[in-house]
Amino acid sequence: MPEKQIPYKNNSELPDSVKDNLPGHGQDIYREAYNSAWEEYKDPSERKRDSSREETAHRVAWSAVKKKYEKNSEGNWVEKD
Repeated sequence: MPEKQIPYKNNSELPDSVKDNLPGHGQDIYREAYNSAWEEYKDPSERKRDSSREETAHRVAWSAVKKKYEKNSEGNWVEKD
């Protein structure tokens, strides 16, 4: 049975946990990394710890965001200096 989650066409389709927390550029990074990982890890043997394709793509996407953004003392995501 195919997995129902598909790559995101635009930022409005992103999960609320992403849309409600990241600025627009951060959402772009997340969406592009998620979509890339969705394709890259379609073969289960490429994933770690028996993760689902969706879990793997979300993990890769957050990792990409954290290269450019960090949480400030108020808990908001801001671009790194």
